[in-house]
Amino acid sequence: MTGYLAVLLAAACWATSGLFVKLILASSDLSAVVVAFWRDLVSFAALLVCVGALRPAWLRVQRRDLAWLVALGASLGANHALWNLGVMLNGLAVATVQQSAIPAIVAVVAWFAWREPLTWRKALAIVLVMAGTALVSSLDQPGAAGATPWGFLVGLGIPVAYAGWNLLSKKVRQRCNVPTMLTYAFGFSALVLLPSQLLGSPLRTAACSSTNLLRFAGLIGLSTLLPFLVYTWTLRRMPASVATILAMAEIPAAALYAHLWLDEQMAPSQVLGAALVVLGVALLVGRSE
Repeated sequence: MTGYLAVLLAAACWATSGLFVKLILASSDLSAVVVAFWRDLVSFAALLVCVGALRPAWLRVQRRDLAWLVALGASLGANHALWNLGVMLNGLAVATVQQSAIPAIVAVVAWFAWREPLTWRKALAIVLVMAGTALVSSLDQPGAAGATPWGFLVGLGIPVAYAGWNLLSKKVRQRCNVPTMLTYAFGFSALVLLPSQLLGSPLRTAACSSTNLLRFAGLIGLSTLLPFLVYTWTLRRMPASVATILAMAEIPAAALYAHLWLDEQMAPSQVLGAALVVLGVALLVGRSE
């Protein structure tokens, strides 16, 4: 039960990232990819300083593990960049629905790679979560799912990149502790996104205002470091597919935050969708796999 609650806590923290990103982008001329780069770079720096000061031995890894850590960082960077681009190109509703394919991808790959059982409870939970996500994202509204070809391609990459992060995390976690894994992952992620500094908008005064710096601190601490540490810790305590489905509780949490802090009203169909997502999570918690 502790592992389930930990994943739900991580999901609640992850759901705050949209609030911070939206406020930062609305008050500056930064691109979404540049924001993703600075998010990962500052997270890497914070982890490097903390781990180096408290447990410097944890920064040493075996050479044979570097390839896995590079792949892990690349999947993390790709996910952050594609998610931000998906929101820009398609809007939040469509990007959220595209992201809802993550549990299905992870469940199938985990079934093939690690022989994790794909039981009827897990399959039903996937259906409930995906259906609920579609309703929360207002796909029942005409024209809500319209997307450009580029937006469609970016949207396909969102669940693939995130599924890669989940599956690679489970593999790397067997050889590295959580702080070590995350330090290297965010470092390599920042390297992957480094070209965005040449192609995107540079930092300007508006982006570095005291208000935006506070928002960015929230994005790093509450939306990034805390949930990643908690979520990665749980991957040795439950199957990757179960953890990923539970993490989809981020969807109703984000809708609640938007209602409370952005004054966005939820339609009855969105309330029903949130209930379906919660039901899917409850189905998993009710009986451990």
